[in-house]
Amino acid sequence: MINVEKHSTKEFTPEVHFIGSAQRFKSKKQVLNQDVIYVYCPIHRELEIGRIIEDYSFDIVINDYSLCDLHGKIICHFESASLEAEQRQFLVKATELGAWVEPLVSYLDSRLRYTEVRLLHSGYFLHQKAFSILSTKRTQLAKRVIDIASALLLLFFTLPIGLIAALAIKLESRGPIFYRQKRTGQYNVEFEVIKFRSMSTDAEHGGAQWATKNDARVTRVGNFIRKTRVDELPQVINILKGEMSIVGPRPEREVFITDLEREIPYYRFRHAVKPGVTGLAQVSYPYGASVDDAVWKHKYDIYYIKHHSMWLDIKVLFITVKVVLFGMGR
Repeated sequence: MINVEKHSTKEFTPEVHFIGSAQRFKSKKQVLNQDVIYVYCPIHRELEIGRIIEDYSFDIVINDYSLCDLHGKIICHFESASLEAEQRQFLVKATELGAWVEPLVSYLDSRLRYTEVRLLHSGYFLHQKAFSILSTKRTQLAKRVIDIASALLLLFFTLPIGLIAALAIKLESRGPIFYRQKRTGQYNVEFEVIKFRSMSTDAEHGGAQWATKNDARVTRVGNFIRKTRVDELPQVINILKGEMSIVGPRPEREVFITDLEREIPYYRFRHAVKPGVTGLAQVSYPYGASVDDAVWKHKYDIYYIKHHSMWLDIKVLFITVKVVLFGMGR
């Protein structure tokens, strides 16, 4: 349910006694499980926000400045800099009187575990210190060390599998064992990604095409190595060369990026980090090859960049191993 309240500019004086912040909520989990949240935004953004969040499992009340009992309420604000002084004071007062007050996008990040990219504006990306993976050299160095160590371990343990895959590819069809394709990486620099060939050699004789779930161009061996992610193993070379990371947004082709950035807000921001062999989007969203699918994957990619941590990388790697072992390729 979405309730859009009539905007009011009257003085806001909620009549409720102050309750200390320690007594507001027992845990963040309680904050994220509320049935109703209250959203405050410029009046001209009400309908837009309503359309974006209408499918959520919790109720949303927009711009209800008549709310008096603020204790225990979830108060989210959107573009608060565009609100009038009295309206901003209402949000400050809500904090004083026991409400949980947080930017809407940040709250949805925590609750949904992805970023609602349709609510993003340039200001979201201009606080670089909020993106530790971009602003902290120690984090970048640690990630690079983990990348090199992971690539060497992967190479050591999967070399027999790679040799068997190479032999099977060669026996099944004519053509090269490896497939090289230009992808766009960090800072929009193109590089050649290396994979085991999983398609026939004339797969794109008619031009660049989206790969689909049951793609007729995929060979029998290719179908198996795709499901088990064996086709990605040669990308350890890209990792060692510093072109890719073990975890990050999957690299895309420039021909598709040009189209996608027309449809998806801030799509190229994913290039602020190195692309990954696996990523949060790959383990969180099923296989897809459409603009809608790209939008959903972008939600997870932006969330990953914003909330990157070593723990998140480990979690993604753990899920990826499960996918490989049980053949649930995405």
